Amino acid sequence: MEQEKLRIAIQKSGRLHDGSVNLLKECGIDVVNGVNKLKTEASNFPLEVYFFRDDDIPQYVEDAVADIGIIGENVVFESNKKISIVEALGFATCRLSIAVRKGEDYKDASFLNGKRIATSYPVILKKFLSENKVNAEIHEISGSVEIAPGIGLADAICDIVSSGSTLFMNGLQEVEKVMQSRTVLVKNNQLSEGKQKLLDKLLFRIQSVKKAKNNKYILLNAPNNKLNEIIGLLPGMKSPTVLPLAEEGWSSVHSVLNENDFWDIIEQLKAAGAQGILVVPIEKMII
Repeated sequence: MEQEKLRIAIQKSGRLHDGSVNLLKECGIDVVNGVNKLKTEASNFPLEVYFFRDDDIPQYVEDAVADIGIIGENVVFESNKKISIVEALGFATCRLSIAVRKGEDYKDASFLNGKRIATSYPVILKKFLSENKVNAEIHEISGSVEIAPGIGLADAICDIVSSGSTLFMNGLQEVEKVMQSRTVLVKNNQLSEGKQKLLDKLLFRIQSVKKAKNNKYILLNAPNNKLNEIIGLLPGMKSPTVLPLAEEGWSSVHSVLNENDFWDIIEQLKAAGAQGILVVPIEKMII
C-alpha cells in the first residue's frame, strides 16, 4: 500500500519562495525544485511540494488540492477562506501600510476621507476604513500599486512594505500601519488522521529549527568563588552544565541564552568575573 503523503503549497516565486524552501531544508527535508516545475517530492519525507501563486494558495488549501501551505498572514485575511493558521514561521515579516505622496500633511486616518486608495488588499483595507469611520474610494489593482499616485490613478495606496525603499523611489511616504504580517503555515480544516500525524511530525521539526534560531549556546570559564553568582545569571533550558577545568579553582559553564536577552546577560557575566566566553549558533534545539 502506498504511503500517505502530505501536500504543501509554497510560493512559486517571490518574497516567500526562498524562505519556504530553506525552511524545509533546515528541517532535514530534501526538496529539489527544478526550473518551472509546479510539483516535486521530498526524497526523505512523505511530502509533495506544489509551487503556486501566493494569492491562490488559500483557495487550494481550502479545496484540499494542498493539505497545508506557507503564506503571509495578509494573504490569509484577505482571502477569507476556511483554513487554519497552525504556526508562525518567523521569516519574511512585513506590514501592510497606507502611503501618501511625500509632503502631504497627514495627521490621522481622517485625511483619507473622500480620497482614492489603490490596493491589492481591498478586504483588509475596507475593514480598516470602516473601523476608522473613513469614507474613501477603493481602487483594486494587482501589481505595481506604488505607481498609482504618480499616474493620477489614486491619492494614496495600501500595500505591503518591507524596507520602505520602493515607496521612497516612487515619491511616497508611509503614514499608517494597517496590519503586521508574519509568514505562517496554514492547513485544510478536514485533514485525515494520517495527514495530521505527518503535519505534527513536520511541526516538530519546524519548532526545533525556530527554537535554535532564537537561542545561542554559550561556554565560559568561571572562577569557583563566583560560580553561584554566574550560574544565577544563566536561565538555560533547565540548569547550566558545570565542569571542572584543569586549572584549580576554575570551572567551565555551558548554557543556552535567548537572543533577546543575550547582550545584557553577557555584560553581566563579564562583570561577575566570567572569562573566555564563547558563543556558538545552534542548528536544532529539541526540548
